Amino acid sequence: MSKQLLLGDEAIAQGALDAGLSGVYAYPGTPSTEITEYIQGSPEVKERNIHSQWAANEKTAMEAALGMSFVGKRALVCMKHVGMNVAADCFINAGVTGVNGGLIVLAADDPSMHSSQNEQDSRFYGDFALVPMLEPSNQQEAYDMVYHGFKFSEETGEPVLMRIVTRLAHSRAGVDRAEVQPQNELSISDDPRQFILLPGNARKRYQALVDKQALFVNASENSVYNQYIDGPNKKMGIVACGIGFNYLMENYPNGCEYPVLKIGQYPLPKKQLEELTKECETILILEDGQPFVEKQLRGYLNKGLHIKGRMDGTLPYAGELSPDTVAKALGKENVSTFEIPDLVAMRPPALCEGCGHRDVYNALTEVLRSEYPEHKVFSDIGCYTLGANAPFNAINSCVDMGASITMAKGAADGGLYPAVAVIGDSTFTHSGMTGLLDCVNEKSSVTIIISDNETTAMTGGQDSAGTGRIEAICAGIGVEPEHIRVVVPLKKNYEEMKQMLRDELNYKGVSVVIPRRECIQTLSRKKRKK
Repeated sequence: MSKQLLLGDEAIAQGALDAGLSGVYAYPGTPSTEITEYIQGSPEVKERNIHSQWAANEKTAMEAALGMSFVGKRALVCMKHVGMNVAADCFINAGVTGVNGGLIVLAADDPSMHSSQNEQDSRFYGDFALVPMLEPSNQQEAYDMVYHGFKFSEETGEPVLMRIVTRLAHSRAGVDRAEVQPQNELSISDDPRQFILLPGNARKRYQALVDKQALFVNASENSVYNQYIDGPNKKMGIVACGIGFNYLMENYPNGCEYPVLKIGQYPLPKKQLEELTKECETILILEDGQPFVEKQLRGYLNKGLHIKGRMDGTLPYAGELSPDTVAKALGKENVSTFEIPDLVAMRPPALCEGCGHRDVYNALTEVLRSEYPEHKVFSDIGCYTLGANAPFNAINSCVDMGASITMAKGAADGGLYPAVAVIGDSTFTHSGMTGLLDCVNEKSSVTIIISDNETTAMTGGQDSAGTGRIEAICAGIGVEPEHIRVVVPLKKNYEEMKQMLRDELNYKGVSVVIPRRECIQTLSRKKRKK
């Protein structure tokens, strides 16, 4: 229909819209956020009544998407790689229930941890769940995989995991669009017990999933995304997965001298792999992320073959794949043509000037250091995690979404006093509420600071599920109303905030302090729009 210059994330979003999407479900997380934002900004959302609101977390997003599939509609659920950990319960079981309407689960991995607390490879989740996987090498493939992936999901009766990486998500290329498809009609599965995973039925469903594995391999062997490209030099064969193929071609713009197996669909295509290993003395595996393919090849194809990749040091085990690391693995000379100017040198992130979190940390650390010198503060995932850096040096942990409250509780159970948790409003409704319920049920001696900037600030200012509801949620969970305290974190309220923190730190029970002031960035954007 038309060619557009799109980010990888945008290509995925447009592919879903053109394929007859009925709903996208997601929680913001770099590098996946722009997919949902692109759909939200599309005029088709209102015209075609497409669901596009943010979910409270990745688990609820996955479950809602499966519910939309239940009624025969096509659904896309998006998250970053650590979101797969949150969604895993439903995701793994969705492989067992299967789907009705097409369901694509988009996992955006972040090799080198540009904006993440770990470096994990979502392909292991797809392999664990025994479902088909797709991994694009460029933006056009990202579009095509989503556009055709819904039909593939419906044909196989299974969810499809699509895995991308940061560089693909956030780089642009021209994308040719296909014809826009209508949304599916409402329909229900012919099997009334398909989605009921009582043990007797779950065993039957799981066996049916196991029986499909040969079909999935056959689909990979015949997939347009898996391509065997012969080359004259048989001393080495190359397996290039996803964006790794793109990097390989950057090093061989006129064609590679070695045989290449391009992989974009999983499970691994055994026929092509066997052909490559018969032809070549050494196998080099190019994959961005962990050695997912390399481990499998060493398992069932390593018959005296010399296999090179991340596990033997040919490529770095950690961090992103890049054209430079690929060039080095190929033995090609890699000469830097220019110096990186100081102007664009890496700088550590910092809390914005005027940010309410700054006043919270200043008050909290002043009280704690003067009155509780052995204190520890458990923090969470968000802008306020930057309180770990100078000049604040205010927090002692950041593990996963929601862990601040539960770690503080565990430390209090172990005898730490005071046990302090710092969590943001969006993270609280994502994963903090159940931890607060544990604290209330056991009357734990914890002080929880819900630093409320009325948005999901770290990922760009998306709506927060808890805006206007934090006090009611805490009261509903069971926190005593007199120990739910609200303050505006401004210089003029500094002494009031310190006294409030001091009072609640001294209280031997569950207390919640809510410093509330709108994020300086979202406030600035509102003013510019006006």
